[in-house]
Amino acid sequence: MRILYLHQFFITRDGVGGTRSYEFARRFVARGHEVRMVTAGSGRRMVDGIEVMGARGGYSDYAGATAVPYPGRMLAFARFALSASAAALRGPRPDVVYATSPPLTMALPAVLASLRHRAPLVFEVRDLWPEAPAQMGALRNPLLLRAARGLERLAYRASRSVVALSPGIRDGVVAAGVAADRIALVPNASDLELFSPDLDGAAERERLGLGPGFVCSYFGTLGEANDLGQVIRAAPLVPDVTFALLGKGKQRAALEAEARDLGATNVRFLDPVPDKAAVARLAAASDACLTIFKDLPVLATNSPNKLFDTFAAGRPAVVNTSGWMRELVEANEAGVYVRPDDPADLAEKLAWLRDHPDAARAYGVNARRLAEREFDRDRLAGRVLVVLEEAAG
Repeated sequence: MRILYLHQFFITRDGVGGTRSYEFARRFVARGHEVRMVTAGSGRRMVDGIEVMGARGGYSDYAGATAVPYPGRMLAFARFALSASAAALRGPRPDVVYATSPPLTMALPAVLASLRHRAPLVFEVRDLWPEAPAQMGALRNPLLLRAARGLERLAYRASRSVVALSPGIRDGVVAAGVAADRIALVPNASDLELFSPDLDGAAERERLGLGPGFVCSYFGTLGEANDLGQVIRAAPLVPDVTFALLGKGKQRAALEAEARDLGATNVRFLDPVPDKAAVARLAAASDACLTIFKDLPVLATNSPNKLFDTFAAGRPAVVNTSGWMRELVEANEAGVYVRPDDPADLAEKLAWLRDHPDAARAYGVNARRLAEREFDRDRLAGRVLVVLEEAAG
């Protein structure tokens, strides 16, 4: 089967960020399929059997895109959609087109490629756009919001199937008018190879100067959707807990300034790392890992890589959103839930984990078992492949 895969933010393990499209594509290739990936960049290259076609005009990493003010970000997304359309219309006819969002503007090259090649479209929804930017207050113009909702409906109507990454996203797609039997739930996966409870984090602790005490880490975008102000304000309440924050994004400078103003010397903003393996070493050096979002209903539907990599690392997950993320950690005793925008509750829960190391270790063991049982990447890639094969007939 020939698969035309469209994803603006294609990242391998040599980079930092979500690697879902790379991991799934290389597994499709391993099972004998041809994959042509259209992504941000330039030129043509082969990556583990995947033909990667670069399209100019867009950001190649999500954190970099979200650091740009919203109007500029939307303009860049639109430019990339045009160049990706040109790339997707060329080349041999695929048996199926597989496009992933965000950004929602990926719907344009996806629908055009499906029509041009007379190939069925499978559209993957990683975040509910335009609902997410609307609730964040970034998309206020009623005409633009109406146009975005129209693009969303167009993508769904043109698709043979829709892949949703969480139960909340699936419900959002149903609310947009898609029949439930056309939606496949395939969440993000745990990287069971790079992240492991057997990885020794002592050397990384020493290298980073994190000390021998309780370490709570965050790895991901430092953006508006991530309520890391809650973390900064919790830090002075537990001065013997070290907070290691790894990532870049629009809010990093403001968070650093807030930490200085509060005298939160136990907050460490780490330098950028070269690859995903460095993130795995940080998780191994941690006693718990944070998955933190702003208190908005749409953000509770997310399927964040950092949570599933926390599970794979065998570390207790600390989440602050209700919904399925809370249900995952509480039902499987894989971590703790803290109230959103409540620094005192976060400090209290971390102090409890610090003071109950046996319970924290048990949470970590349960987290790894959960990752192996439900979020194995081979199994989830196989689930997507079934959707693509059924669409292709």
